Amino acid sequence: MEPSIQTIVQPNILVVDDDEATRFLLAEGLKDLGEVLTACDGAEAILIARNTIPDVIILDVYMPGISGIDVCQTLKTDPKLADIPILFVTASEDQDLEVMSLAAGGIDLIRKPIDFGACILRVRNHLDIQQKNKALKLAHDDTNALLRHLPVHVSLWSSNWKNLYNNDDTGSWFGINALAAKSLAIDEYYPENLVGPIRLMAANSDEVYESSLECRTDLTLRHVKLTVRKRHYKDRNEGYLVTLYDISSLKRVEHALAAEKERMRITLNSIGDAVIATNADGKVTFINPIAERMTGFSELQALNRSIESVMDLRDAISKERAINPAIQALKEKRTVGMALNCQLQSRSGEVYRIEDSAAPIFNEHDELTGAVIVFHDVSEAIAMAVKMSHLANYDQLTNLPNRILLQDRLEQAFREAQAQHSKVAVYLIDIDHFKYLNDSLGHDTGDIIIKMVAKRLSGPLLANCTLARIGGDEFMVVYPCPGDPPEINFLAERLIECLEDPVRIESTEYSLSCSIGVSIFPDDSDSMDNIMRHADVAMYRAKHEGRKRHCFFSQALEESLMARQEIEQWLRHAIRKDQLEVYYQPKIHLNNGQIYGAEALVRLKDPNGAIISPDKFIGLAEEVGLAPELGRQVLVKACKAAKKWLNTNSNFTISVNVSAAQLRSRLFAQELSDILRSIGFPTGNLEIEVTESMLMEDIDLVQNTFSACHDLGIKIAIDDFGTGYSSLSYLKKFRVDTLKIDQSFVRDMTTDKNDCDIVKAVIQLGRSLNIDLCAEGIELEEQYAQLREMGCEQGQGYLFGRPVPLKEFDQLLKDTVDLSLLQTNSH
Repeated sequence: MEPSIQTIVQPNILVVDDDEATRFLLAEGLKDLGEVLTACDGAEAILIARNTIPDVIILDVYMPGISGIDVCQTLKTDPKLADIPILFVTASEDQDLEVMSLAAGGIDLIRKPIDFGACILRVRNHLDIQQKNKALKLAHDDTNALLRHLPVHVSLWSSNWKNLYNNDDTGSWFGINALAAKSLAIDEYYPENLVGPIRLMAANSDEVYESSLECRTDLTLRHVKLTVRKRHYKDRNEGYLVTLYDISSLKRVEHALAAEKERMRITLNSIGDAVIATNADGKVTFINPIAERMTGFSELQALNRSIESVMDLRDAISKERAINPAIQALKEKRTVGMALNCQLQSRSGEVYRIEDSAAPIFNEHDELTGAVIVFHDVSEAIAMAVKMSHLANYDQLTNLPNRILLQDRLEQAFREAQAQHSKVAVYLIDIDHFKYLNDSLGHDTGDIIIKMVAKRLSGPLLANCTLARIGGDEFMVVYPCPGDPPEINFLAERLIECLEDPVRIESTEYSLSCSIGVSIFPDDSDSMDNIMRHADVAMYRAKHEGRKRHCFFSQALEESLMARQEIEQWLRHAIRKDQLEVYYQPKIHLNNGQIYGAEALVRLKDPNGAIISPDKFIGLAEEVGLAPELGRQVLVKACKAAKKWLNTNSNFTISVNVSAAQLRSRLFAQELSDILRSIGFPTGNLEIEVTESMLMEDIDLVQNTFSACHDLGIKIAIDDFGTGYSSLSYLKKFRVDTLKIDQSFVRDMTTDKNDCDIVKAVIQLGRSLNIDLCAEGIELEEQYAQLREMGCEQGQGYLFGRPVPLKEFDQLLKDTVDLSLLQTNSH
């Protein structure tokens, strides 16, 4: 009977996504279907899959390091994992992605945002299919195992007498094994003296036929009982079931006993293990060919010699002679296993690592007559075990210790430091901007760079240091030291210096730098987890302070990190719930003071309703990958708000800031077009603002994006102009509509001649290039007057209005319109 699905072990579901929120939501949604395992990247996913063999895998397509497609292809090459159904998850709208995922071996594609109801049903369906397949395979295997062990020959035949199945896997009945017999005609398989009776009995299956036949493998007489049954389905002949029962065992007892010794000799000579038998005195009485080869003694040379002289056993480490298990089995009259780390040295000097067991031999009177030892060469197995241990503990790309071995090294270093009252410095090293290099140059080039970095980082290290690779572009150094702070600081500086020279790949040079966080045991903590986390906190601060530097852990950094994590949670919640607020700051025609547009500025509130400074979450959104969705939500809200303002001013322009992540998307212009079309907002009334630094990331891509936006009618403004390093050299490369003069120059232009000259030069530059100019941060009437006198057409700042919520900006526009009407009527 097929086992019920309920009796099968609870299924495992592996969720793989580099986004922690997605992993958590999927794990929560699927926990009622089975045990949910999670992985944050491809390497961890492969390791978990090989260790647990999950029933279903939900796999993110795009991940840092190993992509979901690569993970799928890797799993499909493993026979143990190839049948696991893989459901891909992606936020991409690329239609070709579905073809790629199916070609890689996936069976389904789930789009983000995930419909968890549909997702759970899909997973449940695939789990049901897996469990039913397992039950069916179990029943099939049980049936095959039962048939293979029956002393009966069973075969199935088609209606035209072609073989469909037989249980004779070894070919012991007729010299043809089950695989070779498949599709053979009945007269090609059975002896002639059986074919006729079988066909005759097929016409009348109530008959039982007994026959004697000669077995093709051992040329002995075999007596069999034959039965034939028709296989019917809906009154249709589907073939025949033929069974042969061997009833000759009693007649062959004498022959079997006479041949027993010969068969044993043949068996012992044929098996893959070495076998040596001795008498009660430990003298060799039998040695098979495998043992001859491994000991270097022929049968004639070995007979009647002591087994200890034939088998030169030694300890693999100390090389001292070892006791032969056969001698021990004779003395103790019990089965004995070989000691660990045992090796056999042949007469020719070859060395084999072996495993064996020896057992005493007793006659029918329970008298000791000798012993037998069976052993085999495990040299390759031991070498493979060593290799597997290396693979488990070392990074395959760089051959550096991985996280597993690093943890062992850290524990050892901490124990020694405690015993010696010394310190251990832990350095977390992250390659600056590596993700950009990896994405732009390709993963193959990225791997080459990682290997070069690993080699360079190992240069400054002392012999007692450990360098490990713990992530895609993250390395960790463990430095046991006396506790001298200058030494710890000096090593950090050397590690940074070793990456200063560009790396050359083929004919191209690539500049590299790294940021390092340092945590010290036991000063910062006596916990390994805390030490590693503190190093991570310090490394983050090093990046925040400008990269290409190192930073030591402090409690202030810890508090800063906790605050950052808290803001990240609030930001994720606000984006998920579409609760971001957009404030609007008026933009003014400086010649008449009229509002011609507004800049949309995103605002985030904490759970108490307090506004969080944009400086604290805008950069964070870029770092954690939330910038594209944040930018999209702000754009949608801003354009929906501005649409109604067009009723009173058809020339009203709404300005929206875009992030570097949005600008890097080759589909950015199309996405803008789709959003504006869905809202019904004119493209000519939208202005996107980008910073100068964004122009440098991928010049060709930015040029193409700007051209596509201009073709749609969308305006482009360069924000904070004059503060970057590309102002003049790259301005001519891009089609730009507006330059926004940074408020740092406007603030002091009335008191600082240099700032005044810079503002004047930017205005002249913009007018000569026929580019509109907008001054930011206007707070004083003197600034307003001076900018207007210089010929600056547009401006914004607290003098005209602060950024305000939607309702307040609606009222501001209404008051402006009412005032305009009042002035008109008065004339």
